[in-house]
Order: sequence, then structure tokens, then C-alpha cells
Amino acid sequence: MSPRPMFSRKEAACAPWVRTRLRTAPGAACALGLLVLLTAFLAAAFPRAVDRYEDEGLRHDLAAAAPRRSMLEVSSPAPGLEVPQAAREKAVREPSVASVQRKLLAGLPDPLRADTGQSAYGLRTTKPIPAGEPWFPHPYGIDPELTYTTQSALPDHSTLREGRWPAARGEVTAATEEVEAAVTEETAKALRIKTGATVSVPAIRGGQFTVRITGIVAPLRPEAAYWSAEPLLRTPSLVAKPTKTEPRYYWTAALLLPPDAAPVLLATTGQPEVYWRIMPDVARLTAPDVPLLRSSVASLEGGPGLLNVRAAVGETATVTTDLDEIVSAYDGMRQAIRPVVTVAAVGIGAVAVIVLLMTGGLIAGRRHNELALLRARGGSLRSIGGRLLAETAVTAVPAAALGLLLAVLVTGGTRLGPSAVGAAAVGALVCTALPVRTVLLHRRPQLQSGREDLVSVRPSRRRTVAELTLLVLAVGAVVALRRRGTGGEGGTDLLVSAAPVLVALIASLVLVRLYPLPLRLALRSVARLRGAVGFLALARAGRSSASGTLPLLALLVALTTAAFGGSVLAGVADARDTAAVLATGADARISGQADSAPLPDGLVRTVSGTDGVQEVARVQIEYGVSLPSPEHGFEDARGATLIGVDPVTYARLARSTGIGTFTADRLKYSGPPTPKGTMPSQDRVLPVLASPSVAERLGDRPRDLQSMAGDFKVRVTGTVAHTPAVSDTSFMIVDAASLTHRQTTALLLTGDRLDAKALRAAAHHAGKDFTVQLRSEARAAYVDTPMQVGAERIYTAAIAAGAGYALLAVLLSLLRTAPERTTLLARLRTMGIGTRQGGRLLGFEAMPQALLAAAGGLLVGRATIALLAPGVDLVHLALSTGPGAGLLYNAPLRADPWSMVLPALGVIVLTAAVAGVQAWWTGRRGSITELRAGDSR
Repeated sequence: MSPRPMFSRKEAACAPWVRTRLRTAPGAACALGLLVLLTAFLAAAFPRAVDRYEDEGLRHDLAAAAPRRSMLEVSSPAPGLEVPQAAREKAVREPSVASVQRKLLAGLPDPLRADTGQSAYGLRTTKPIPAGEPWFPHPYGIDPELTYTTQSALPDHSTLREGRWPAARGEVTAATEEVEAAVTEETAKALRIKTGATVSVPAIRGGQFTVRITGIVAPLRPEAAYWSAEPLLRTPSLVAKPTKTEPRYYWTAALLLPPDAAPVLLATTGQPEVYWRIMPDVARLTAPDVPLLRSSVASLEGGPGLLNVRAAVGETATVTTDLDEIVSAYDGMRQAIRPVVTVAAVGIGAVAVIVLLMTGGLIAGRRHNELALLRARGGSLRSIGGRLLAETAVTAVPAAALGLLLAVLVTGGTRLGPSAVGAAAVGALVCTALPVRTVLLHRRPQLQSGREDLVSVRPSRRRTVAELTLLVLAVGAVVALRRRGTGGEGGTDLLVSAAPVLVALIASLVLVRLYPLPLRLALRSVARLRGAVGFLALARAGRSSASGTLPLLALLVALTTAAFGGSVLAGVADARDTAAVLATGADARISGQADSAPLPDGLVRTVSGTDGVQEVARVQIEYGVSLPSPEHGFEDARGATLIGVDPVTYARLARSTGIGTFTADRLKYSGPPTPKGTMPSQDRVLPVLASPSVAERLGDRPRDLQSMAGDFKVRVTGTVAHTPAVSDTSFMIVDAASLTHRQTTALLLTGDRLDAKALRAAAHHAGKDFTVQLRSEARAAYVDTPMQVGAERIYTAAIAAGAGYALLAVLLSLLRTAPERTTLLARLRTMGIGTRQGGRLLGFEAMPQALLAAAGGLLVGRATIALLAPGVDLVHLALSTGPGAGLLYNAPLRADPWSMVLPALGVIVLTAAVAGVQAWWTGRRGSITELRAGDSR
């Protein structure tokens, strides 16, 4: 009689097996599902978060740009005199222009869509026409110049404050003698316009016609595109008339005619043109639309799109916009930020994969004897693997789907595909990890597995080759990142982005190889002691499985990722602090317009006594001082900035700000003193500190210098790249006491809690043109764009996730050997060991690897930052707007102690806590409870 096969194909064994296993270990199934849920959520949320901040960044940049830059404007000169008069008038009437507007909106290429509420059209005079009415204000005796426009939908975008809406009385032609118009409140106030007033407009063929003001209106949304595309429509302006002497100003303003009155403008000398302003609707634009958007704008400006526009408007039509420049600037920032974010994503992804593999290893280790017995009794690998796959899929697949659902609900991205791929990848990895591991371990029935002590096991040749391969990859990634940076051409390079992970991987392999050496030394030292706890703990630590490489790798990668994320955030904060200092030069700055107006002595005394002010540095600044050329002796047209300072005070200021530090004696004048009542000699040589470019032009010899502060010779005694007083890189610093004409043009204040209100009151009392700049306000002016905020949030999440996965790796590592340690404690308790000694035993046993991981994480994190800092530039991530945003050319990483130390300490504390809790729990249950199941562990 043939033996009955273990697994019958006719039996529906999968469902009872799965149900039985879930009932046997519901806690493990729930823990696995929770881990898969969290990991799938992170994997699905990352691409959606990136899509969200990139989409919001694009819309923000387009919405924040001035409407005259983001708007598409189609214009065409009014029909010329060669066209019959009736045809000319018909072409500019409202129905004809509106018809063209509808054709243009319908012909916009994808993905452009128009915001019809802020789009407008009409006829305007491109050349302002002087108005000679005597009741107009005439500053400097110059007549105001007016622009006439027939912009559409005026009642929809304004409120009538006085009078009535302008309207066309009858059919208006070029020969009409009077038309009506409206003006805004600001125009009426500035130009003294009242309802009923008339303005005479000269005609091109002699004579004139009258424009009567019938209404004064107030814009509903002055900042909207309808009014801001041409600000003159709502706000008059004083314009300087170019002269060789003092500038002379005159008023310019706009009068708003009804659209049906457009034909009358054909008779003016204002060179009228028809225009169609199309405001893009940015609400539906997304980051993937950028390439097509740039192509569409280029087509409208000089391609097939322009041909379509001319087919609707005429051969003289032109399209003008700065939309392509806005999109290009956005795309540049996105390409600069994306590789930096990818580094965080790769790091957290690697940690998550390792932790998931550790989870599969924990489950496989706990069930090793069970699976080995099934294999020994005739179970096929296919059958065992299939059952394990079904058992894991019942938990992992719903958890991954729920993680994807939560990511979709929490994040606001638009694309579902990448998120679904990420969640599916997590589910597939978890489902296949346990079956694959089981199949590989149980290819042959195992009678008894040998010991694989961490101290005694020798690495195989395959492992050595794999480690050398990883070492080559890590070196290549680090070199590539240092040379090309994160913003290299060709998009994101995953090898470069994986540099921190590869560095951590190599470090973990090195530490695993070196780990037995200090362990042996510690064993020799502890063996001489009387107590058995320390020796036994270290002996067991040395006998731990060589598979402990995986937990160590997870810890190092997690700690390195957290350290790298912290260094990015710290580098961003440092870059903004530095830019704020470069913009102000101190904690506060008081100066006049262009640092040229002298400050009164009373202001200096008042400011010095203000609360919070610790020190005041008086500075004299003169821009555009001509420099002689060192080769030919003629003046250099570029010039430089002359800065007169008190050496001692200014040197302290430079040290406190960290900008251009120097010693005060470098500016000490060693020549004879100037007698009282006499002018200083022009032959005296003053020592100066210069920027490198100025020092190169001046050379080593004394050079003649002519300035408003005096004429003298200068000799360069040192160089500094930057200085607090000015933000440019061409300057000279001289002792102000040596200048012929001394005056203070700027005050640089230092203090902890400056009273901004008191400082501004003192400056305003001294003169209306004096301004106060605070470093804190300059720092707050760096407005984060949605793209920058999103990237910073991802790095904050990377730090949290890295720390969390590190702690989870510690728990998994300890749980893997928890049954063995529990049995050991139970046996030792029968020999008389106490609960406190058992706790120390478990703690000493787990501490070597925890200390190795913590110390290694600190060292590897610091080394990774030092290695990768030259290739990571955070300027785009840190700065976009605000004072000093263009002064900083490099923003490197900076090690953040908290993000390195806290996770490492968390690893040590958690290890000690788990060991203590396990010892307490084992002592509470008693030895008989733990040993009655037999010696199966």
C-alpha cells in the first residue's frame, strides 16, 4: 500500500491553513498588517506629496507673478488709411473685437486655458496725448499726458462712485465730436477731475473732439489682472522728463471710454492699436504640463500658434508674454530641488525594505522548526511556499490597499499611478519575502543547523565579492555627487541619490567585520572578574547569529538618513540666516536713500540709548569710487565702494556676524598726525582692507585715490571676501578718522532685543528718508513657496521615519531572540540568579550591538555629511524671495547634532528598556511556566 501524500490536491487546504494560522497568532498578523499599512502609506504618499507641492508651486509662481508678465497679450495696429473708413471703423467696433476674442480663446493650445473673468480687449492709444486744460495739475509747468482706452466689461470690474456709466450716444464714428469716459478715484483725485469735466483731444487731420467725464469708478479688485495688466488704468503716475539737469515730472493717466466709442480714437494722434489680453487659468495646471506649456507658449510667440493668431486677427498681429520665463524659472527650481528630495526618498525606501525583510526573517526564524518538519515529512517547496504566500497575502494585501487609500485621502496629488505602484511594491515585497526565504532555506530537508556565531563565522568568497562591489558603487556615487552635485544634467541620477545609503551600507559591513575584535578583547578582560553575569552576557553576544548584519544595516541606514535630513534642514536655516545678515550687515541698520544721506549726530546719540542696543558702528559709505588700473594708470570705469569705519568697533561687528573678520590694527595709520587747522596731505598712504577683486586692481604699491571723502593714497594691507556694511564684492575699508571729509551715512546696530518701534520713531524724527532694517524682519521675509515648504516637510518626515524605523529595527532584532533569552533566564533562575541579575545579563548581552549601531550611526552620519556636502547645494531650497536672496551663491549642508544624537540615544534607551521589561516579565511568570513546554528553543 502506497503512503498517502501529505497534501492532497482535492482538499481545500489553503483556507483552513490560513484561518488556522491567523487564529494561532493574531497578534503577529496584526503587527505585520500595521507595519505594511504604515510602509504602504509612506510609499504611496511620497509621489503624491511631490506632485502636490510641485503643482501648487507652479500655480503659486504663475499667480504671484505680475499680471503683465503672466498674461498673453495679442495686439495689432488699427487699420491704416489705405483701408476704407467704414471698414476701419467696423474693425474696431465692439462686436468685431469681441468676435476675435472668442476665436483666440477657442484656439488656445493645450494646456492653456483662459480666465475669461480677467481677460479683456479693446482699443487704446499707444502714444500718450498731452492735455492742455488749465484745471489739470502742472508740476514743473508740464501738461499731463493721457491715454485713451475702450477696455471691455468696465461695469463688471468696478463700482460707480459718482455720476453715471459712460455710454455711446448713437453710432460713434471717427468724426464724432463728443464721447463720454470714466476715470478711477485715484485718477480723479490726482488730476482734479470731476464729473462733467471735458477734455479736448486733437484730431489727426486738424480740429479736435471732446471727451466728457460722466463717472468716477472704484476697481472691485485693483490687484487683479483686469486692472494690473496696465496699472495706468487705475493709478496715475508721475513720470520724469529726461533732462541734463534736475529731473522734471509730469502726470500720466488713462481715461476709460465705452467699447462702442472705439472708432473715435482712429482720429487721434495717439497711434491706436487693438489688443486682446488673455489671462491664463492656472487652477488646472499641473507640473507634468510644464513641457507642453513651454512648447505652447513658444508656438504662440513664434511658431504655428502665431500663424493661427494671425489668421484670426491679421498679418500684423503679435503675441507678447513673459509666461515662458516664469515657467522656465519654476522648472529650474524644480529640477534643483527634486534630486535633493530624491536622496531622502531613497534613504527611507532602503530602510523600509530592510525592516520588511527583517520582519520576514523574524517570522521565518520563529517558524523554522515547523517548516523544517513539514519539509522532512514530504511537503514540496511549491506547496509550502504557496501556503505561506496565501497566509501572508491575507494580511499584507488589505493593509497595502488601506495604506494607499489613506495616502489618497490625506495627500492632495493628482496622479494615482505612482502611488499605486509604490503600495503594490510594498505588498508584493512582504508577500514574497517569507515564501522566498523559506524556499531557499529548505531546498533540502534539514536535520540540524550548525552554529553561525558572529565571532567565529568567516565571510565567504561570495560575500567578499559582493562587499567589494558595493564598495565600488559607493565610491562611484560619492565621487559623482561631489563632482556633479545633485543638480547634474540629465535629471535625477538614482546612483547619486543613493550615495548616503551606499555609504551606510559599506560602513555596516565594515563594522560587522570589526565587531568581533573589541568583543574578544572585552571577553578577556571580563573573564578575569569574579562575577559571571558580564562574562556570560558577552559570551552570548559573541554567539549571536551572523545574520545580525541586517539589523545593523537597518540601524545605520536609518540613522544616516535622519542625520542627512537634519543637515538639510539645518543648512536651509543657516543659508537664510546668512542671507539676512548679508542684507542688513548687523542686527539692525539705519541709513538714508542709497546710503548717501548723512545721518545727524542727534540720531546717533538717540539710537545708542535705545533699549536693547549694545553697540553702534558708525559707517561712511561712498559708492562708485574710481580706481586706477595697476598696469596703465587710467581710471577703472567699474569703480568700487569706499567704506570708512572705526576699526575697533567694526572689527567687533565683523566677528559677531562672522562676515569678513579682521584685526583692527590692519587699518591703523602709521604716518605723522595732521596738525590741527590744516588739511591732510594728499601724499599720505592709508592702509585699506579690500575685496579680492579690488586688491587685484590696486596691486601692492600705493595708489592715488580721489573721492568725496578726500584725496589720498592707499595701500592694500589685507583682503576680505565680504563685509557687513555693503553686500557687493568690490569695496575698500579705511579708517574713517583718516578721511578728510567725515560723515556717517549708515549705522549698524548689535543687540539681542532691539526695540524696532523706538528705532523707527527716532529715524523718522531725524528725517523722513531714513529707514530702519532689522535682521529678524529680513529673515522673516524669506517667504517659502509651496515647493520649498513641501520639500522641507518631506525632509522632516524623513527624519521622523528614519528614527521610527531605527527603533523598529531594534525591536525586531530583540524580538527575534526573545524566546531564547526567556528560556535562558528561566534556566538560570532555577540555578539561583535573581531578577536584577537577569536584567543586567540581558542588558549587557544586547548593549554591544546597540552601542555599535549608535556609535556607528553618529560616525557614519557625520562622515556622510562631510563627504556629500560639496555636492549638495541648498540655495534653491532655502531662498527664493526676500532681501539678500541673490547674494548667496552656495548653501552647503550643516551637521545637526540633534538629528544625529537623539535617534542614536533612542536606540540605546530602547534596547535597555526592552531588556529590563523582558527580565521583569520572565521573573513574574516563573521558571516552571517557561520550561514546561520542553527544550524546543
